[in-house]
Amino acid sequence: MTDTTEPAAAQEVIDLATGQMGALNEKMGVEIVAVSAERIEATMPVEGNTQPYGLLHGGASVVLAETLGSIGSAIHAWPDRIAVGVDINATHHRSARAGTVTGVATPIHLGRTSACFEVVVTDEQGRRLCTSRITCALIPANRGA
Repeated sequence: MTDTTEPAAAQEVIDLATGQMGALNEKMGVEIVAVSAERIEATMPVEGNTQPYGLLHGGASVVLAETLGSIGSAIHAWPDRIAVGVDINATHHRSARAGTVTGVATPIHLGRTSACFEVVVTDEQGRRLCTSRITCALIPANRGA
């Protein structure tokens, strides 16, 4: 991770959200590049994340989008609430066969009980492959998921 522009208190949730991304993100090769309250960026290889025709699997793009939107929502919710995904959608614009894709999440809405992020996935030439939107409910931290 190369960019953390949050105050020290928020750094704890950034470390938690990015340090424990889970086995699926590890298997897919997702790597966090930058995190702030306004922008979360990560990369993912195409290799190993393809469908039978050798193209980047649409579900892989959605996993990347959900990861980034969830991290952004968790940062916004901290410290009194936790973020749980309730809706995600994706439009696939073009395909990728090789290289690395990059996802960038930016907030659309940051409320008291919900957060919504747009995630744009691009290829190495900067061409948009996928546009996704994720909404997370922000529930009391003491309630659990």
